[in-house]
Amino acid sequence: QNFPNPFNPSTTIKFTLSVDSKVNMKVYNVLGQEITTLINSSYVAGSHEVKFNASNLNSGVYFYKLIVNGIDGSSFSSVKKMILAK
Repeated sequence: QNFPNPFNPSTTIKFTLSVDSKVNMKVYNVLGQEITTLINSSYVAGSHEVKFNASNLNSGVYFYKLIVNGIDGSSFSSVKKMILAK
């Protein structure tokens, strides 16, 4: 989950990988429209974090979707809600 939540104007999203993986993370609005791609690259196993700066967005509810495809064939996806309160 991101921290802080609610946030203004930026937040940090942390995640941990058990194996080296291809990671994709995108942010969507409540209508399901893609806002931005935060991550689209390979990461080594371990803990990671990414900062999301929403200073150019309106207040409201946003979602981020994390998709992980491990080199061992495993896959994982998760959607979390975050609130931008300006």
